[in-house]
Amino acid sequence: MRCRLEPSVVPADLHELARLARDVAREAGAVLLDGLAAGRTAVETKSTRTDMVTEMDRASEDLIAEAIRAARPGDGFLGEEGTATAATAAGDGGGVRWIVDPLDGTTNYLYRFPVWAVSVAAEVDGEVAVGVVYDPTHDELFEAVVHEGARHNGHTMLVGGAPDLATALVGTGFSYDAAERGRQAALLAHVLPAVRDVRRAGAAALDLCWVGLGRLDAFYERGLKPWDLAAGSLVASEAGASCVLLEDGTCLAAAPQLFDPLVRLLGAAPPG
Repeated sequence: MRCRLEPSVVPADLHELARLARDVAREAGAVLLDGLAAGRTAVETKSTRTDMVTEMDRASEDLIAEAIRAARPGDGFLGEEGTATAATAAGDGGGVRWIVDPLDGTTNYLYRFPVWAVSVAAEVDGEVAVGVVYDPTHDELFEAVVHEGARHNGHTMLVGGAPDLATALVGTGFSYDAAERGRQAALLAHVLPAVRDVRRAGAAALDLCWVGLGRLDAFYERGLKPWDLAAGSLVASEAGASCVLLEDGTCLAAAPQLFDPLVRLLGAAPPG
């Protein structure tokens, strides 16, 4: 299964969806930066003690949801912080649903570690067709429209990548669940000797975009949610990376020459 699917039909206003995604991502990014400056980082927890949410996660999601609802009242919405509505109107290519992570990298945000982003994707008739990931700290905007390639701050992105795994810089991430983190640590011990090095930045949406940009040669992580990977996987794919969701739930994105070797490496890991 691919991280995102190729739509057979897309709406005539796909570029309008992309414009709206860019606008709301930038607006939310500005709100998040203001929240940091004002110290608005009151914390609650969700699934575990380490799975945190701040008032700014919710403020960002509310802003995005309200802006999209005002511009396109018939669209559906799925947000990490619980906003969920079904599409009530169909465009030229079917219903549109927005998949949003209002603050990808909440722990980084809390610690003022400068790797966090706003992720906004538009799904058309069940398939992701537009993706925008905005990094407010560095004012970097990654975007893609299906079949039209990916761009970084307006410049075309083309995946490069190391020639082999031994010289590849690989990104990964870890679950909030302690038992799953232990399994991921065991897998990392298997992967690390086979690659140049490993990075764990803490924001999957950016990791995926960085594969498309060449800051990482590959990325893998098991257990990502739709809002974690929807926009970033489209950006990576449209930049030329191979991006799939494996049967065990691992999202894998890599430069094409590294894809099969990485799949084999992960598949050869001892059962965890």
